[in-house]
Amino acid sequence: MRGAVARTHGPQVLGGLGGFGGLFRADFGAMTDPVLVASTDGVGTKTKVASRAGQYGGLGADIVNHCVNDILVQGARPLFFLDYVAMGKLIPEQVAAFVTGAAGACEALGVALLGGETAEMPGVYLDGELDIVGTIVGVVDRDGLITGERLEAGDVVIALPSSGLHTNGYSLARAALEGLDWQAPDVELGGSLQDALLVPHRSYLAAYQVLSAAGLDVRAMSHITGGGLIDNPPRVLPEGLGLRFDLGTYPLPPLFERIVRRSGTLGREAYRALNMGVGFLFMLPPAQAAQALDVLRGAGESPWVIGQVVAGAGPSQEEAVQDRVELLNLPAALGGAPL
Repeated sequence: MRGAVARTHGPQVLGGLGGFGGLFRADFGAMTDPVLVASTDGVGTKTKVASRAGQYGGLGADIVNHCVNDILVQGARPLFFLDYVAMGKLIPEQVAAFVTGAAGACEALGVALLGGETAEMPGVYLDGELDIVGTIVGVVDRDGLITGERLEAGDVVIALPSSGLHTNGYSLARAALEGLDWQAPDVELGGSLQDALLVPHRSYLAAYQVLSAAGLDVRAMSHITGGGLIDNPPRVLPEGLGLRFDLGTYPLPPLFERIVRRSGTLGREAYRALNMGVGFLFMLPPAQAAQALDVLRGAGESPWVIGQVVAGAGPSQEEAVQDRVELLNLPAALGGAPL
């Protein structure tokens, strides 16, 4: 574990593990007005699936990538990450698996794993259960900050697929799939149900970097986490604009179809409870859509145009954001009615 963490440390990290605080030298190169961007999140009840499987390393990648994606929405590149893991009784091998997984994800993204905390809390957590939280700090030059304020009606929305449930919807998924054999081979899923549920939350940092390097005008981004396509994208919309998504532009992954069918969570609510196979959105001028798709495909991505920004009176941002999203072509598996 110590070696995996050390590999994430570049020249900006001062000192090693074991201090009361991590030290990071604030050298931001050619930035003229650097702005720090920070976020904290957890992996939710995906920890219960990991505990059931006895596999903890993927949770490290989950929390790092989730946090990196959150600050990416504002155009920030990640600098350093801090982790927190709590259990009723600390099991060193489980902690080491998690931290090593987090360090691997940090190393892949050029992020320093600067420090963390492990807590043993009997009476708070049941035996065999754990909680995981991560904090990320990144930076963006103020001129490069992405806020969505330049969005216009007609801008296209390009989607990238999720790698699975990511880190949301596991309470619903566990209840819906209870009673099934999670370890049996499943041809439809290309592996076992357990494997499908534990696929790590992926990062979209490289996808944004290739768009930025190509000079494309990414006006807004959205990370599709808890709240799905209903509650997340409106967070970047200026007042008076909405979004129209065509759900017929991509096939619904079988894992999501199975969860919503067995749970009875149909219609619009399914797209709020789960990411439904959509992990991240880029919003650009329509004239740049074709080039953006080509650039992303050239980087090994599988993008598609899922919708567009639309005009409308719409509620203000203080009101219910879900009223600003229109869903077209609901899959037959979810009822097939307009939303």
